[in-house]
Amino acid sequence: MLLAAALTVGLVGCSTPAPVVTETEASEPAPEETEPAPEETTAAPAGGGDAAAFANPVTTPGELLSSAEGDGFKIDIYQVGTASASKTGQFANPDTNSPIIEVGAELVYVNYVITNTGTEDIPLSFSLVDVSARYDDWPYMQGMDSVVDSDQFTAMEVNYTALSPGGGESPFSWEPETSFSYGENFLYQAGSPIKFDIVLTPADEAGDLMHDLKQNLTINTTIK
Repeated sequence: MLLAAALTVGLVGCSTPAPVVTETEASEPAPEETEPAPEETTAAPAGGGDAAAFANPVTTPGELLSSAEGDGFKIDIYQVGTASASKTGQFANPDTNSPIIEVGAELVYVNYVITNTGTEDIPLSFSLVDVSARYDDWPYMQGMDSVVDSDQFTAMEVNYTALSPGGGESPFSWEPETSFSYGENFLYQAGSPIKFDIVLTPADEAGDLMHDLKQNLTINTTIK
């Protein structure tokens, strides 16, 4: 049985209120756009087992940044590489109304490999295991801005979503010793401390979240 737990790895800091950013329009790039080649990296060892039945094939490009374990699961975080933004991000600076991520800005890609290390299936909702990255000096109230570019995700060998087409309906049965992976991009700040908040909330038979069994992990590390 999955135990109710709230685990924290690392230190969680406090910050003063930050300005609110506004959303800008985000759309998929036209097929004819040419995407930059990913930065060459040395592939790290696989972070988990076979892909879960509901998931896309697991990918593990890049260099392992950090790992953490909860009750019956673990997460491995990889820094994959950098690429130029093919378009603006999703938020605007509230003071200048200009995009936080401009076309051509340097992005860093990270990849999350999450594995069921227990002995029983874990039922999950569509949120699966949520990961949120935030630089320590990120000045805005909202989370980190990113660029939606499925072609660039493919070039970086990172799944934009963990769920495979036709993966079924919630709750998804996450079998022991299976994994899923997905990632994100954000502005590249070499040498910057960063915090990753990880939340696993299992689902009941109807696919509704069971908040009393929620687990929280926090990883504090540094982008290289």
